[in-house]
Amino acid sequence: MINDNKTVLALEHICKSFPGVRALDDVSLSMQAGEVHALLGENGAGKSTLIKIISGVHRADSGTIKVQGSGVDFTSPAQAQSHGIATIYQELLLYPELSVAENIFMGHAPKTRFGSIDWRAMRMQARNQLASLDIHDLDVDQLVGSLSVGNRQRVEIAKALSQDARLLIMDEPTAALTGNDVVRLFRLVRLLSERGVAVIYISHRLEEIFQLADRVTVLRDGACVGTQNVADTTEDELISKMVGRTIDDLYPKQEPVIGEPVLELRDLSRPPLTRRINLTLRRGEILGLAGLVGSGRSELAQTLFGITPAQSGVILRHGRECRIKEPSDAIALGIAYVPEDRSTQGLVRQMCVRENASMVVLKKLSRGVVIDTVAERDLAHENVQQFNVRTSSIEQVVEKLSGGNQQKIVLGKWMASKPEVLIMDEPTRGIDVGAKSEIHRTMSELAGAGMAVLMISSELPEIMGMSDTIAVMREGELVATFTRHEATQEHIAAAMMGTVKTGAGAIADSTDSGAAA
Repeated sequence: MINDNKTVLALEHICKSFPGVRALDDVSLSMQAGEVHALLGENGAGKSTLIKIISGVHRADSGTIKVQGSGVDFTSPAQAQSHGIATIYQELLLYPELSVAENIFMGHAPKTRFGSIDWRAMRMQARNQLASLDIHDLDVDQLVGSLSVGNRQRVEIAKALSQDARLLIMDEPTAALTGNDVVRLFRLVRLLSERGVAVIYISHRLEEIFQLADRVTVLRDGACVGTQNVADTTEDELISKMVGRTIDDLYPKQEPVIGEPVLELRDLSRPPLTRRINLTLRRGEILGLAGLVGSGRSELAQTLFGITPAQSGVILRHGRECRIKEPSDAIALGIAYVPEDRSTQGLVRQMCVRENASMVVLKKLSRGVVIDTVAERDLAHENVQQFNVRTSSIEQVVEKLSGGNQQKIVLGKWMASKPEVLIMDEPTRGIDVGAKSEIHRTMSELAGAGMAVLMISSELPEIMGMSDTIAVMREGELVATFTRHEATQEHIAAAMMGTVKTGAGAIADSTDSGAAA
């Protein structure tokens, strides 16, 4: 953080209520120029309400807001923007059919002396704006809809700064980014900080807070638990403040009783990202599948579930060869799949909890073309109770729920089919630590009841904390396996990146046909 201690934003005793809900209760917060200030809390803690008040979407019921020392009372986002406040939400507010330059200067494009848009000047200023952020690889004439999520996010930042933003609010900015995009974002945030821009940074990924933030404020149940320097706290302390209790073990792993093989893969291939995979998944086992983005982990899961059927190789179910050509084949074999993108692949977000909960077993709940609505409601209530889904009603639309509760609904939907094999791709991505602990506990309980679980994760602590066996993929091949007690982060990372290591675990040569689990 730069040595400019001028207060950019000061919130004092902010309160906000909605019908039946006290969203914020006496919250105070200050931001200094050049500071990266992390805002933490479980879903429902009040983070979204607070940033909407700062950005002019909501008005506080009481309390004061000062920008650069002057009191303000925003009644619209436009007023907040005019005071140098910009917000970048998870759902980026860009126009995909317009160019990079047009998006950056939307609403404030340079004009000619005749009052029309000066297209040449706009392109030049867009290039200058990107260059000032050390962004040289974006074509200002390219359509935003053709860009990656990471590049769209950089355009959104350039757009905010083109309006002289002095405070930038970033809401879960890395939730949908790849590893390289995360690195570029961090570099950009540090650059903004050096130039005196204050940044409010919201993330469920605590490791990001310790990499980027100067100070951190924790909200719980609408109240401010405390603000402190990041250097003076620990991950365990922040987790305890967020959830109001000590989480001694974020990975509540039960001692497994591993049984007979349930699913065996022999030379399973669907080139280029699934090649000659040999893998065995046993009853009661959690098998963690690690690998870099593009290693073929998700592609293997989709092949097992019949979304992209294998082109060669053998799948054995309880020792008998079977064919999985489409998802209905996998479901009939007792295989369930919780996908990486729950919003578009795991749920119908516009439908309610009840409708999503019954989706997989709708035929069983129907008499001809008529759905047994009593049985459907009973099933939804059972799932809500079993998985501790926080919802006002089974008729609530799922897109209104938090990420953790949405993930629980996806899991409950599949458990209704009573599967023997559960594939979970990034099971805790984008959810808070409390919900993450609950998902882990549920996963451990399912394995303890005899289910075979294949867990794909980009988080090495999650892989090591929850897996009985760990397999590593690289460039479409299975290159290493480890037992829970053999695994170290060093050896897993070495296998992921292709660095030869000696010691525990079976590290296969990159030219090998795949390691057998």
